[in-house]
Amino acid sequence: MIEIKNLVKKYNNYTAVNSLNLEVKSGEIFCLLGANGAGKSTTINIILNFLDPTSGTVKVNGLDVTKQSLQTKKYIAYIPEQVMLYNSFSGLENLEYFSSLSEKNYSKKELSDFLAESGLAAEHFDKKVGNYSKGMRQKVGIAMAIAKDAKVLLLDEPTSGLDPKSSYEFSMLLKNLSSKGVAILMATHDLFRTKEMNAKVGIMKKGNLLTTFRAEEFNHSDIEKIYMDYISD
Repeated sequence: MIEIKNLVKKYNNYTAVNSLNLEVKSGEIFCLLGANGAGKSTTINIILNFLDPTSGTVKVNGLDVTKQSLQTKKYIAYIPEQVMLYNSFSGLENLEYFSSLSEKNYSKKELSDFLAESGLAAEHFDKKVGNYSKGMRQKVGIAMAIAKDAKVLLLDEPTSGLDPKSSYEFSMLLKNLSSKGVAILMATHDLFRTKEMNAKVGIMKKGNLLTTFRAEEFNHSDIEKIYMDYISD
């Protein structure tokens, strides 16, 4: 679903992404680990067509994100570190509005079912989002991806600032989506959630993808050691 070949992004003399090659298949969770400035967010922004690549190609479902940006956006849902919602709207109203932008027209029952599937408690459906915690806002973001029937989910530091319980619940939601065939690419600093999700892991440093491995093949301490070995100067 996501295919990146020889991707380069430069800003004058600074190389943010250097000859990146990776694939994310349907039903796969791929976590990009790395320090700030490693190139994780830049990669996601290029897939979203927020940034133009200097060279190389990025395809979503076989479509070039630069040449066919409108078509590729039909397949993609994006959850940033802070999910931007209308604070004066309820969770249900936000979901209805953003679904309509994807030309989806759902009943209140269907919208409620999407929110329930995302893990949001029913008593919060009609409450204003301005009173939601970050974890609750993230669940509305997941509901939006479900309602859109997105085939690709891109996430940038989604568990940053979440308490352990909320972070775990969010990881299980992603695992559930992957079981339904959604391809998930996530930029994160959260080493330990990668194992919970049986994710494929890529470690980036200074724009370079240094290594990839399956988190399920290692325990938590081994993943931390691998990460530190690669990012240490």
